[in-house]
Amino acid sequence: QVQLVESGGGLVRAGGSLRLSCAASGRAFSSYTMGWFRQAPGKEREFVAAISRGGGTADYADSVKGRFTISRDNAKNTVYLQMNSLKPEDTAVYYCAADHGWINVAPRAYDYWGQGTQVTVSS
Repeated sequence: QVQLVESGGGLVRAGGSLRLSCAASGRAFSSYTMGWFRQAPGKEREFVAAISRGGGTADYADSVKGRFTISRDNAKNTVYLQMNSLKPEDTAVYYCAADHGWINVAPRAYDYWGQGTQVTVSS
């Protein structure tokens, strides 16, 4: 089992940047595929990005490609989401999640979730 705690959210103007972190505790962080998802009010939770166990493969939602970068440091049990050129439509609660399997865009594939961190982008 793994426990996940996100941090780094906040209020930023459009065009700005934020870096989210997700610290994991528990067993074998490097054995999990890690993902970032987000949920805006009144909307379903949606895939943002995911990264493979070793960090060699990543996948992104079309809406964030070229602006967001996912990375991980297995020595620090942490996964990151660097968000640049933020837009008001990026406003949401951002969650990290851990999955025993391969990269998957479906929230139901992920076994463990953090509590989320709010990102608000003003226009």
